[in-house]
Amino acid sequence: MGSGSWHMEKRESFKNEPVKDVEHVLENGSLSIIVLGASGDLAKKKTFPALFNLFQQGFLQPNEVHIFGYARTKISDDELRNRIRGYLVRDKGASPKDLEDVTKFLQLIKYVSGSYDTEEGFRLLDKEISETEVSRSGVGGLSRRLFYLALPPSVYPSVCRMIRHCCMNKTDLGGWTRIVVEKPFGKDLESAEQLSTQIGELFEESQIYRIDHYLGKELVQNLLVLRFANRFFLPLWNRDNIENVQIVFREDFGTEGRGGYFDEYGIIRDIIQNHLLQVLCLVAMEKPISLKPEHIRDEKVKVLQSVLPIEDDEVVLGQYDGYRDDPTVPDHSNTPTFSTVVLRIHNERWEGVPFILKAGKALNSRKAEIRVQFKDVPGDIFKCKKQGRNEFVIRLQPSEAMYMKLTVKQPGLEMSTVQSELDLSYGQRYQGVTIPEAYERLILDTIRGDQQHFVRRDELKAAWEIFTPLLHRIDNGDLKPLPYKPGSRGPAEADALLEKAGYVQTHGYIWIPPTL
Repeated sequence: MGSGSWHMEKRESFKNEPVKDVEHVLENGSLSIIVLGASGDLAKKKTFPALFNLFQQGFLQPNEVHIFGYARTKISDDELRNRIRGYLVRDKGASPKDLEDVTKFLQLIKYVSGSYDTEEGFRLLDKEISETEVSRSGVGGLSRRLFYLALPPSVYPSVCRMIRHCCMNKTDLGGWTRIVVEKPFGKDLESAEQLSTQIGELFEESQIYRIDHYLGKELVQNLLVLRFANRFFLPLWNRDNIENVQIVFREDFGTEGRGGYFDEYGIIRDIIQNHLLQVLCLVAMEKPISLKPEHIRDEKVKVLQSVLPIEDDEVVLGQYDGYRDDPTVPDHSNTPTFSTVVLRIHNERWEGVPFILKAGKALNSRKAEIRVQFKDVPGDIFKCKKQGRNEFVIRLQPSEAMYMKLTVKQPGLEMSTVQSELDLSYGQRYQGVTIPEAYERLILDTIRGDQQHFVRRDELKAAWEIFTPLLHRIDNGDLKPLPYKPGSRGPAEADALLEKAGYVQTHGYIWIPPTL
């Protein structure tokens, strides 16, 4: 068989693979998934669609699972189902089977209305869950309850208290109760610790799943495999070979009606302190002794505890022109919509290597990526240094890919060099394979009891310890954001900071995602 046919055979094998050996989430008994804040945007756009995709793939069996929506809004079961329906099937040309699956899935959903701080609604919710458990599993089955808090953090303490007092799984049936909480987990170290203490008094750490959806992204989950399952990365991944690491999040739109909410938090709290810092941990951590969740999270905490205090001259803040035109944003808002922050890790592997975290809104492109830039080649006999350095780039979104930028000979009779790439683009390599949404993966992990991709309390504390002093200086007005034009790269000072940190931009080379 020729190499071309081998590649075709391999590529064909990735197409439309059926789900094999689907591990049902229950051996027997009942699983109740309770979405609190069921009438809100997060539940409609993320939580319910993720549950539907798990249902379609066979991970949630209709004879095992029941889904409850809970919110203050007074609506019927059918009204909630109709609100959700349009978010479950993405494509307009949905197949008859998709539409049939939607109908079956919606029949699993019941709705209970009640407040978040009084027992009456939660007693009614518990009654509905208990009736389902008994009818599904009989007296001897298991009672498993997953509470997903698609709610603002201000109501977490009261909701957790109500769950604890009114809605815990029935111990005579066995099983478990788990809660999933969304970011932001506080606004600084003190508020995060207060929130952790309030929830920690009600639930064990093993019951609490602090969700950060970046940890559910396909290429973020690939980081540990890349680093620790490939021999050629092991000797390169250190201060001797790597000049700098960039972790970048860019959006090409502004706050779009979320100005009032965003202004309370800003880009550092919204993106950098959680999503980008979690990615940094996976890039920088040492090899764990096993893949057990606690061993992985132990190594992530060590990285965070090794980060030095942030220096003001290694921070650039920006705010795009027009941000304050939003009527929900204060006229004199000091909230940054852009930030570049240099973090330095004080340990043997990373001493002297800047980790540059960069995030912004209303920029000239939309992408999230990790960019590892290697040092210059010593003794540059080809005089190709000006063309750019080797870089390993992991594109998280859109167009998931990883590629290595390297210098090669330009085809032809002359001995001239050019930048090119070794490219693994997922859309081309894994044709027909659907990459799961982050929320699907993370919800499935909570059902299975796997906390690997969730943030532990000491990890959360260490993350806030890094950023709280900087955030307080911004909140107090000691640091001001620089203006930048929407559709630009951000403030020019950010590029100057990158250069000062040692990043060398490649001119004349642009990575183009390959066409199918």
